[in-house]
Amino acid sequence: MNPVSKRKWNGLKVAAMLIAVILAIPIMVVLVNVLIGDSQVWRHLYHTVLAEYISNSLLLMLGVGFGVLLIGVPCAWLTSMCDFPGRGALSWALLLPMAVPAYIIAYTYTGVMDFAGPVQTFIRELTGWRYGEYWFFEIRSLGGAITMLTLVLYPYVYLMSRAAFLEQSENTLEVSRTLGYSGRAVFFKLALPLARPAIITGLTLALMETLADYGTVQYFSVNTFTTGILRTFYGFGDVAAASQLAGVLLMFVAVLILLERYSRRRIRYHASGLKKASSRRMTLKGSQAWLAFIFCLLPICVGFLIPVGVLAYWAAFKAEMPGANFIQLAWNSFYLAALASLLVVSLALVLSYAIRLNNGRAVRASVGIAGLGYALPGTIIAIGTIVPLAWLDHRIIDLVRQYADGKVGLIFSGTLVALLFAYVVRFMAVSLGAVQNGLGKIKPSMDMAGRSLGMSPTKVLTRIHIPLLKGSVLTALLIVFVDVLKELPATLILRPFNFNTLAVRAFELASDERLVDAAPASLMIVLVGLVPVILLSRSISSRLG
Repeated sequence: MNPVSKRKWNGLKVAAMLIAVILAIPIMVVLVNVLIGDSQVWRHLYHTVLAEYISNSLLLMLGVGFGVLLIGVPCAWLTSMCDFPGRGALSWALLLPMAVPAYIIAYTYTGVMDFAGPVQTFIRELTGWRYGEYWFFEIRSLGGAITMLTLVLYPYVYLMSRAAFLEQSENTLEVSRTLGYSGRAVFFKLALPLARPAIITGLTLALMETLADYGTVQYFSVNTFTTGILRTFYGFGDVAAASQLAGVLLMFVAVLILLERYSRRRIRYHASGLKKASSRRMTLKGSQAWLAFIFCLLPICVGFLIPVGVLAYWAAFKAEMPGANFIQLAWNSFYLAALASLLVVSLALVLSYAIRLNNGRAVRASVGIAGLGYALPGTIIAIGTIVPLAWLDHRIIDLVRQYADGKVGLIFSGTLVALLFAYVVRFMAVSLGAVQNGLGKIKPSMDMAGRSLGMSPTKVLTRIHIPLLKGSVLTALLIVFVDVLKELPATLILRPFNFNTLAVRAFELASDERLVDAAPASLMIVLVGLVPVILLSRSISSRLG
């Protein structure tokens, strides 16, 4: 390696470490506030509502965890190991609820099932009953929040479980059948234990999304850590107390991550190089086939078809016609998501290429730190972002006032800079995964060929790797774009004054009980979210079958 190339490589290594340090700032700010913060508000919260936040968050996790396992694992087994009418279409359609944010499905079902909604209105008209004379499921409750989150989060478990079932060896399952195991025994005694690490991974992702949710629990008046953090931040104006609450939530997330990694400690026992079990599916006939079809179709109908159909009906026939304000909201959302996705993917390319050039501990640690944000709720990242940027803004204001005798407004904390920074921290891991996967498919000989032609590492990346990474980069851009479009709590905290997005507007209208008027914005988010889900479904179908 010539001295110039070595200097450029060292520069890339330093850049990767610097990116990691900057992206770790929000987490460090929260941890520092937990350790040294002293707040009267925190003590008040500790003695009054902290126990409620903990109990509601735990109950929410338990309920959603049970629900996603109950739906995701059986559907994964049926679509991967059994053959019945409609299996092919259902296998990818079961991913569609991923396109619907939890807070949007919550608004939709509230409009349908609340006291003034069409379902209860029909019951009263049919029976003549009045309010209080009949029992009906209370949608705005902890049980309602568990149901809504389960409907949109079960695909995480389904996705991981199905991949694990499809990759299991047919030889292993055939041996179990020769030993007299029934289909049920094969599932419970062999296939399920083999797939356990993958199932736990999907469950952990679903539970982290549950802890990160704000729109659903806030709308249903369920007090959890996310609602408490925003209430403390806005209601009391106490950043230290909000950071301390965020620190407690961070401990919940850390426990989930540790449990997930513990569950994967023996993941290497899967068989490889053998015929996959999916090559000989069990054929279901008669009532069994119909039961399997209905069981797999039900979550698709309840989690996607019904809410999207209701939103489309409201948007087309009942909501106010979208005007210039809606166009401005759409533009704000789209250009913000585009800027964030370009920034995230660009930094992910730098980090991924740095680890390709040198897989040393420092670079690996830097990439690992940079990807921590996806495990954290948007509220934690937002609190950890606003504190240092506000401090930096006030130091700049003081310096300008002292040395230039001038005035300057907020440069970072009151602008889109704060929002973009939070998005980078939150979604860097998503982009890193896609880019690293793409780079892993490029043979090292391509690097050597470029270097032998006198190219620097930077030119190898721009002239060789990036053209070959078009698919991976496009996937990363698309996923980050949609994630930013749906993100609610970080946007609520960090958005500039008088700046709204589709997600924020839908939340505001729903909070004002204008559910029908929230339909156009909600439907737009869902339709855009469908694009990566469809691409993901096609990719899985072509890879796994």
